[in-house]
Amino acid sequence: MKKIMIAALLAIVAVTAQAQKFALIDMEYILKNIPAYERANEQLNQVSKKWQAEVEALNTEAQTLYKNYQNEVVFLSQEQKKAKQEAIMQKEKEASDLKKKYFGPEGELFKKRESLMTPIQDEIYNAVKDLSDQHGYSLVLDRASDTGIIFGSPKIDISNEVLSKLGYAN
Repeated sequence: MKKIMIAALLAIVAVTAQAQKFALIDMEYILKNIPAYERANEQLNQVSKKWQAEVEALNTEAQTLYKNYQNEVVFLSQEQKKAKQEAIMQKEKEASDLKKKYFGPEGELFKKRESLMTPIQDEIYNAVKDLSDQHGYSLVLDRASDTGIIFGSPKIDISNEVLSKLGYAN
């Protein structure tokens, strides 16, 4: 009886698995072929470099203050030493705070990336969803981000269809 139940269950799983359609996309390939994505990346790189330069300038100021302090430490009174040490720590804290503000988990770069990339990602998602509905795909996997995919037949790759749906001829 137990063997019959297992055999019936396997038959049901085989029939349902057979009825499902799968597709693959290559998100890296799709994004490389969308000019808006490249422009957004360039914007992010430029703003990131600008902000990094600001942080590095504050770090350089802190290092300069520290070197000057080391050179003058023997000539300074206790109050002067304390004031210089506090100035150095304040400058280091400014640099750290600015770095966190720009590059932290909820920082300006994250927000900027989200504001630039979310519309593009939403557009791709909607195109994939429309194609899935049209062709009856039960599952669409991204071969670029899923390291669990060892091989995917080019026959089921719909990346070019997604690009066409988005209006980017290949």
